[in-house]
Amino acid sequence: MTLPLVSVILPIRNEAQYIARSLGSVLAQDYPPEMLETLVVDGMSDDGTREILQEIIARHPGRPISLLDNPQRTKPAAFNIGLARAKGDVIIPVDGHCELPPDYIASCLAKLRESDADCVGGQIVTIGETYTAQVIALAQSSSFGVGGVAFRTGRKAEGYVDTVAFGAYKRQVFERIGGYRVELVRHQDYELNLRLRQAGGKILYSPRISSRYHCRGTLTKLAGQYFQYGYWKAQVSRDNPQAFRPRHVPPILLVLLILVGALSSILLPGMRLAFAVALALYLLADFAASVYVASAHGWRYLLLLPIVFPALHMSWGAGFWVGMLSSLLRGRSVLNRCTSKVAEQSQEPL
Repeated sequence: MTLPLVSVILPIRNEAQYIARSLGSVLAQDYPPEMLETLVVDGMSDDGTREILQEIIARHPGRPISLLDNPQRTKPAAFNIGLARAKGDVIIPVDGHCELPPDYIASCLAKLRESDADCVGGQIVTIGETYTAQVIALAQSSSFGVGGVAFRTGRKAEGYVDTVAFGAYKRQVFERIGGYRVELVRHQDYELNLRLRQAGGKILYSPRISSRYHCRGTLTKLAGQYFQYGYWKAQVSRDNPQAFRPRHVPPILLVLLILVGALSSILLPGMRLAFAVALALYLLADFAASVYVASAHGWRYLLLLPIVFPALHMSWGAGFWVGMLSSLLRGRSVLNRCTSKVAEQSQEPL
């Protein structure tokens, strides 16, 4: 059996803390080294990442590793730069916060061969290195936190899905639909997968394929990340309504409830009870979900979980509303400044 040439593309920026583990996991694949090329596309890192990369490359002479510059400093631009240089029959984008097990590439290729899928991926095991990060990882891996996304919650059943993380794509996918949309600072992978499905392609999720992902370590970084996710989800949904799924409704309604409920309680005192009841129901669900997760993973996490879940939901929902308003009211100075700020923050890191 002839093995295909595989191109792994790592779009990164300022990943000094994780890049040695991420790139190291790619180089440790149990796949013939001569059939694996690695393209690291760096967004002009200034935290020591490039020095670490150069040391790793120097330790692996003869391995096809390329270090490419990404002056635009965004993930979609980085991926497209790597894609233009890639020679592989299979293309795998990998995050700088990600670690692949040694059989990752081989497992993806096996599923591509035995199925009619155009892209294959699996679950990501989200991990944290501090107590706060561990709680964040649990929230990002729970259905209450992220709405039952298969690759995040580790769904047990194999099947076709709307998106996966770090998927292995047949090269023909990009020849048919192109690469990432460079204007999408976030959510570009989902949008690509949406275009793939609309073009008749299939995305296969297999629970037997897995990777590790290092989540953000503080509530502030989590809120910033999910605000960006919500913001760019609104941008994608504006252009393609099929990007919007039922799981996106609850955080949007939560933010609306808080804003409208608080305002109506001030202007209409009779609404205070209704607002209090609605808010209490959410908090009750939040606490119940926190107890459920903590009972399975450790009661010490119960202290912070009831705070992390609302932080995740409210930041995503607020980002979505800002994204929708900025789409509807182009040219307004306040929203333009907010849009510019989101794009600026989205560059640190990829």
